[in-house]
Amino acid sequence: MIDIVISNPEKLEHAKKTILEQGKEKIHVLADFDRTLTKVFVNGKKYPSIISVLRDEDYLSPEYSEKAKALASKYHPIEIDSTIPIEEKKKAMYKWWTQHFDLLIKSGLNKNHLERVVNEGNIQFRKGTPEFLDFLNENKIPLIIMSSAGLGGDSISMYLEKQGKLYDNISIISNSYEWDSDGNAIGVKEPIIHVMNKDETAIKDYEAFELIKDRKNVLLLGDSLGDLGMITGFEYDNLIKIGFLNEEINENLEQYKENFDIILLNDTNLNYVNELVREVIK
Repeated sequence: MIDIVISNPEKLEHAKKTILEQGKEKIHVLADFDRTLTKVFVNGKKYPSIISVLRDEDYLSPEYSEKAKALASKYHPIEIDSTIPIEEKKKAMYKWWTQHFDLLIKSGLNKNHLERVVNEGNIQFRKGTPEFLDFLNENKIPLIIMSSAGLGGDSISMYLEKQGKLYDNISIISNSYEWDSDGNAIGVKEPIIHVMNKDETAIKDYEAFELIKDRKNVLLLGDSLGDLGMITGFEYDNLIKIGFLNEEINENLEQYKENFDIILLNDTNLNYVNELVREVIK
C-alpha cells in the first residue's frame, strides 16, 4: 500500500505557494507527540505512547499493569471507532484519562519511573523526526507540541532532552502532574487534556501564544481526528493538515481524507514532511 495520500493536490499546491511567498517569519508548526513524532511499532512490538511503555513493561506493579491494560482494552476501541460521535468519544476519553491518572497515583508513580521509561529505548522518533526538529530550530520556527500524554509534559521534555532536541523554539502544552518533595505524583492539574478535547485547549490561554500570534501560516501534524482541534480558536491564514493513520487504515482512510490535506500511512517516516517544510521555507 502507498504511504502518502493527498486529499486535494490543487488546494495543497496553492497553500504551499502562498506560505512560501509570505516567508518563514509567518510560519509555525503545531504537532501532537505520541504516534505523530514517534513510531507506533518498535522492533515489531506496538508502543503507541510513552505511557503504554509504563503499562506494558510492568514498571510499577503487576496490579497496575493489569488494571491499566483493562482500561485500554475498554476505551481504545472507542477512540479509533469512526462511527462513534465525537461528544460520546469525549466523555469516554475523559473517563479513561481520569481513571488512569487516579490509578497511576495510587500505584506510586514517581519521576524516576518517567526517567526509566525514557531511557529504556522503547519510545523512538520516526525516521526523519530529528532532522525535522533540527530544521525548525535552525530556522527559528516555533513548534508547539500539544499532547494528551498520560505521563504529561515532563516525560516529553525528558525524552527530547535525552535525544538532544529540547530546543528553545519548542513549547509543550500537555497534562501536568503535581509532585511532592520525594518526586511522587500526588495530583494532576486541570484542565486534563485527552485525545478528543484538544479543541477545548485554547492556545491563546498559554504563554506559547505570544510566540505564534503573528505567525498565521500553520502546519498541523497529528494522528487522530481529535488532533484537528489543536487549531481551534487560532485565526490562521493558511493551514496544511498532515494526518498519520497508523491503524484501521481501510476503515478510517475516507474520513481522514475528508479532514486532512495529507495522510501518511503505515507508521511511515517523516521524509515527506521534511521535503514539504523545505519547499515552503527557502
